[in-house]
Amino acid sequence: MRQVIIFLATGAYTGYSPFAPGTAGSVVGLIIGYFFCAPMWQHEPMIFAVIFAAVLFLCCLIAGRAEEIFGEHDSSKIVLDEVLGMIATMFLNPLTWASMLGGFLLFRLFDIIKPFPADVIDRKMPGGPGVMLDDLFAGIYANIVLRILVHLL
Repeated sequence: MRQVIIFLATGAYTGYSPFAPGTAGSVVGLIIGYFFCAPMWQHEPMIFAVIFAAVLFLCCLIAGRAEEIFGEHDSSKIVLDEVLGMIATMFLNPLTWASMLGGFLLFRLFDIIKPFPADVIDRKMPGGPGVMLDDLFAGIYANIVLRILVHLL
């Protein structure tokens, strides 16, 4: 089970990337979102949202266990939060090359700058929820900004 936790938490081992593991995990999220999640959210967005919430809960457990395995809070090896954050960014947004690139860049920006409440969650919330929720907020912010940009352009 330990190997399964590590595989999932590191985004199929992309968290071991020597350069920008969070960015590598975000690419995994973009790929998963495009090929596996988008077909569902395009046809059944409410069902997708319920499934996403259940997956988020499981990911909090996985991230918490991965913290124990790696022996540090929010280890840079744990990129499952970036995977889900990227999926949240693209939820119900167009899946053109331009919007995916824009969503990717916006998510990375919000993940790095951590606007409120992501900054508080990152600093104060322990365990798996602390790992996952700051990136979920980054994904929500990126989703909103991407929607506005798509509408304006």
